[in-house]
Amino acid sequence: MLNLDALKVFLAIAEHGNFSEAGRHLHLSQPAVSQIIQGVERQLGTQLFIRQGRATQLTETGQMLVSMARELITSAQRVEQTILSMHGEVIGEMSIGCSTASGKYLLPGIISRFRREYPQVRINVLVTSRESVINKLLGGEVALGISSKVIEHYELEYQDFFKDDVILIAPANHRWAQYRNIYPDDLLDEPMILREEAAGTYEVLIEGLLKCDISPDMLNVAMVLGNAEAIEMAVEEELGIAFISRLAAARGLALGRIVEVSIEGMNLTRNIYLARNRRQSLTRAQAKFWEFVTNTRSEIQTSGQTEIRRER
Repeated sequence: MLNLDALKVFLAIAEHGNFSEAGRHLHLSQPAVSQIIQGVERQLGTQLFIRQGRATQLTETGQMLVSMARELITSAQRVEQTILSMHGEVIGEMSIGCSTASGKYLLPGIISRFRREYPQVRINVLVTSRESVINKLLGGEVALGISSKVIEHYELEYQDFFKDDVILIAPANHRWAQYRNIYPDDLLDEPMILREEAAGTYEVLIEGLLKCDISPDMLNVAMVLGNAEAIEMAVEEELGIAFISRLAAARGLALGRIVEVSIEGMNLTRNIYLARNRRQSLTRAQAKFWEFVTNTRSEIQTSGQTEIRRER
């Protein structure tokens, strides 16, 4: 019979792409990981990975095993947690995929409050791209995900999580810092730092600019960066102006290293959602977290605004 811990090692390699990274994630040595996989391959009588230097690639059999291994591990967790819940306990481990600055900044506080009620629940937060969050939800790799976009799919269910502002920031000594109010056309003369096109803030920005008759090719793009923190630091270094989440900007604003600049007639906001896969039955811990967000949605919005004011 296959060992569940060995299947966890197999899935870690499939996710991270090599034995060493999987070992670091699982706190195992690379030789130990290799030995475990060799044992599984001997037991199944087939090769699961093609080794190419340090990188690994799933064989056809390995690809088939991924979804079945996830189902086995999830079922085992559900059995354990169901039995424990008969004694009134909520216990277990769960993963949440997160693709937005709002999620990254808000989740620690939400998880802290949740664990005060359910201290025996361990939550792992996986920060990745928005597309990856959705793929991991559909593939059963995570039970819950936070995303700034609703992808219409019959397996996915969403609930509101947070309403986020996307604001314009400039260096503290920028000429706009004195008045902090501009017109949309003023944006055309300034070097601008953008997120990649797949990012939620980019989509919100472009939609807002088009309403002001400004197309993306009219912008003076100085650089494109992959996360809000890097963009905020680049603005601090006077490399340009940028649009980012208000939560991501809060620290720099509080320290006086950047300023928020209002734009006449342009207010950018986006909705952040908590999503789950309807096809995948939630464990008791996962269901409790979904219910917790449902019942504390107004508090989450308030806590986000409080966090912003505290940083200021």
